[in-house]
Order: sequence, then structure tokens, then C-alpha cells
Amino acid sequence: MANTPIIRAVVRPFKALFISDAFEGVLLIAVAAAAMFVANSAVADSYHHLFHGELFPSATFKLNTLHLWINDGLMAIFFFVVGLEVKRELIVGNLSDPKQRTLPVLAAIAGMAAPALVYTLIAGGEPNLVRGWAIPAATDIAFAMGVVGLLGTRVPAPLRLFLLTVAIVDDIGAVMIIAVFFTANIKLIWLIGSILVLGAMIAMNRIKVDRIWPYIFAAIVLWYCVLNSGVHATIAGVLAALTIPMHRRDGNSLLENIEHGLVGWNAYLVVPLFGFANAGVALAGMGLPELLAPLPLAVASGLVVGKQVGIFTCVYLADKLNIAKKPDGCSWPEVWGVCILCGIGFTMSLFIGELAFPQYRLLIDEAKIGILTGSLISAILGYIVLRMTTTHPDEKDDPYDPVV
Repeated sequence: MANTPIIRAVVRPFKALFISDAFEGVLLIAVAAAAMFVANSAVADSYHHLFHGELFPSATFKLNTLHLWINDGLMAIFFFVVGLEVKRELIVGNLSDPKQRTLPVLAAIAGMAAPALVYTLIAGGEPNLVRGWAIPAATDIAFAMGVVGLLGTRVPAPLRLFLLTVAIVDDIGAVMIIAVFFTANIKLIWLIGSILVLGAMIAMNRIKVDRIWPYIFAAIVLWYCVLNSGVHATIAGVLAALTIPMHRRDGNSLLENIEHGLVGWNAYLVVPLFGFANAGVALAGMGLPELLAPLPLAVASGLVVGKQVGIFTCVYLADKLNIAKKPDGCSWPEVWGVCILCGIGFTMSLFIGELAFPQYRLLIDEAKIGILTGSLISAILGYIVLRMTTTHPDEKDDPYDPVV
């Protein structure tokens, strides 16, 4: 057909999008936009009731709303995948080499401390807002890598690897923050039960149990015990993941097989559903004063300013002091662009925001506004900087770059 080349030219970018790193990030943008639209539409009450309406009395079971099942139940899968990814990176990945992990670990620490400091400087004067200090400390891997994916091969591989590794270390820090700072009153009997189940899973690893079903059953029991212990239930996902054996007796990787089996469900169901359930904010009655209130301003500033300043300063000083070198073959403007992208804090930031202000719906909504605003600014600004500064020769060979 005569028009086949035209059709292919039109379809090609969309096909490339679905098989590139960009799709997950674009999906999260679409989900957030859909949540905001629905939360401010004629069906806003139905949206709220769907996720927050009681399914049964809380005395029957503490997870008595769909929102709680998503945040405390389904998100355990997200944290399980994070745990698998962290263990793989520590054993055979970029974090296994001391030389390779020095820079991203230092950068991630600085990239968590600086946003927390910026947040505290802006909102720390109000005691009821102090608990939100960790909201801008996390980077969303899928979102950030999605923006990089939109640039194709313009972004050099060492810089992509640096961003990915920083985001993984960032996730480790976020998990530690949740475990230490957002733990409710401890119920000793359930905590002991959690420790015993975790011990049993470690023992299964030691005696080389290499079938997945015993671990799945034990992980569900561990989640139930942790849920009732006062420690946030999603921590069970990370702990369970760390007990999964790296290899089977036949030499195949049990951990990687599980990770590959879950990563699609995690990326295309768990995280989007979490985003849709948590990103919706009713803007009715909110004007500029509300949008520039201390909480949203502190969160957005922490993401946009704190992240890039903290990470870039750390990388620059580490390079100049010969502690660790910046990514090979990358210019300082390119490094700066990736540091800006680290200010995208969608999933973990929304999660921590829910934990920071329990029972305070207005503060949670204000935190969401700051997260969405800061993440959007970081995504756009980072894309522009990288688009203007990355001029690598292989970009002309990228079939997915719509500009080429």
C-alpha cells in the first residue's frame, strides 16, 4: 500500500515508547493526571468512597478500606520487588563493587539529607509539619528513568547507570526511614512472631530450600505478623525478599526469576493503582495562598532545590577531592541534568506523605500538591537540561528519538 511508509512513520514512535524505558514514566504521569481529573470532577465523591469507604468494621480487620489494602497490602509487593532488586545489586550488581558504589551511595545520602534540610528550613517552624521532613527525600526510579528513556541514547550509559544506582540506594534509605521513624506502638507478641517467621525464612535459605512456594507462604505470614506488630506492614516485603536465595541447586537464579516474574505486575498494576488511589487531590477552594502554604512549598522546594543541590555538590566534591570520579565521559552539565531528575519523587514520596500525617487529610493533600508540583518541575527541567547538553555521537543512530 502506498501509505504504508506514512503509517509506519506515525506508529513507530508509539511502538518505541511501549518497548523503551520511557513507558513506565509516561504511565505514571497519565495515572497521576487521571487521579487529579477524577478527584476534581463530578464523580469525585464516588472516587473518594471507592478508596476510603469502609468495607467492614475495623474491629473485623484493620485493613477495612480499599485504600488501606492498596497501601499496606498491595504495596508490600512493591517493597518485595525493591528488596529483590537491592539484594541482587549488592551481590552481583553495581553495589557489589566498592569502587562503583562509593559515588552513588554518597550522592544518595546527600540527596536525602539536603531535601530534608530544605524542607525543615521552610516548614520546620510549625511543629505539626515537622513529621513531613522525609517526604522529599525519595527518588522515583520508574519516573526518572522514564524521562531519561524519552531522550533515547542521547544520555550516555554511565550516566543512566549512575541515576539508577542512586535511585536504588535512595530506596534503601526510604525503607530505613519508614522502619525507624514511622513505626507505631509496638505490640511485642506480634513482633516476636515476625522475628520467628523471618528466622524460619532465613533457615530455609541456609538449608537451600530452592522452591518458591514455601517462601511465598512464609512471606504472607510474615506480612500478617508485621501488620499487627506496629511496624509498617510493607517492611515485611523487603525483609522477605532478602531471604530469597540467589541461586537454585541447578545454577539458575531463583531471585532473578522471581524478580523478572513480578517486575511487570509491579510496574503496570501495583504502582499505577497506588498512584491512582493516592495522587487525587481536590483543588476546589484552593487558591495561590493554599498552594504556597509552608507544607507544599517545603516539599516542592526539597525536591526541586534540595535534591539537585545535594547530589550535584556531593558528586562535584567527591570528584575534586579524588574520593570518587564522576561518570566516565560525562560533562558537568549532563551530571547536573541527571541530578535534577533525582527530584522526581512520586511513589515513595506519596507513600511517606500518607505515613507522616495520619488522620490529617488536609496535610496529606497539601503534601501531594507539593510532591506532584516538585516532581513535574524536576521532570521538565531535567529533560530540558539533558536535551540541551547531551550531544553524544550515537544519538543519530537512535531509532526511537522522535527528533532525529
